[in-house]
Amino acid sequence: MTPDLASRFARIALGHVTREYPHKADHVMTSDADAYVPRVAHPIFYGSYDWHSCVHGYWLLARLRHRFPALGEAAEIDALFAEAFTPEKVEVECAYLDRPASRGFERPYGWAWLMMLASELTVSGSPHAATLRPLAEAFATRWHDFLPLLTYPVRVGMHANTAFALVLTDRYARVAGDDAMRATMTDCARRWYGKDRAAQAWEPSGQDFLSPVLVEAMAMQRLLPADAFGDWFAGFLPDLTRGQPAALLTPAEVSDRSDGQIAHLDGLNLSRAWAMRALAQTLPPALTAILEESAARHMDAALEAVSGDYMGEHWLASFATLALTGLD
Repeated sequence: MTPDLASRFARIALGHVTREYPHKADHVMTSDADAYVPRVAHPIFYGSYDWHSCVHGYWLLARLRHRFPALGEAAEIDALFAEAFTPEKVEVECAYLDRPASRGFERPYGWAWLMMLASELTVSGSPHAATLRPLAEAFATRWHDFLPLLTYPVRVGMHANTAFALVLTDRYARVAGDDAMRATMTDCARRWYGKDRAAQAWEPSGQDFLSPVLVEAMAMQRLLPADAFGDWFAGFLPDLTRGQPAALLTPAEVSDRSDGQIAHLDGLNLSRAWAMRALAQTLPPALTAILEESAARHMDAALEAVSGDYMGEHWLASFATLALTGLD
């Protein structure tokens, strides 16, 4: 991540986190009283096409503001955050979450990204961390309570993926010092994934933005002791030194970036690059070389697609930032 690229990404996010329409709602109506207007229901996270993308748009701005103090957009980011993160607006976001019909609202993807945003504000020393804390803690409580209820993990390559949520919420738990959450997540990860062997990597499907195989490996990397992870990974992808599964190491082709679902594949290329770079940090040199080379090809395939069409532009820069800066 260079200062110029950080500035480019910041401009993208500043252009959409307060863009209310078009808007895709995750909203359950039980009566006429539940009629929905984005800015009314979500006075902070009403932009960026959908709630979760707005959350990680703010995460992107918080991360770039922290990593690049001299960023040309710093003053604009500061003004936006001061206007957005107020106790009154956080209270409205919490009240929406407390609706009986909101039990499954943004589970688990939006939950995890909100906790990521909270952790970024905390590590950067932002005064807004304390303001957002009630909402972050509400989601953290829901996540902690939900995990034991989830008998089986969700392995799709989209928002519902359980392993991706584990990766992001582990970062929050580390920053927050929530050892109980990490212990619960570790127990669940062992139960869900501990016996997985010889992953076939039948991916991508036509609208993935996550690699089920790679995000599972990332979750285990973060939650298991290093030795235990190394042993598990050797059985999970035993043929990686031979470049197999080839589909896992080959960038996805994107046929139509104006189609919101097909454009997910640009996100897949970026999130694969992020995962490969993260995994390479703790694996033997032979595997590191394979993963780093594939990550570079995935980045080359997707980085220029971060802007150009709103269907990708409202979210792809966040995934590019994960790939370029890592999780922590």
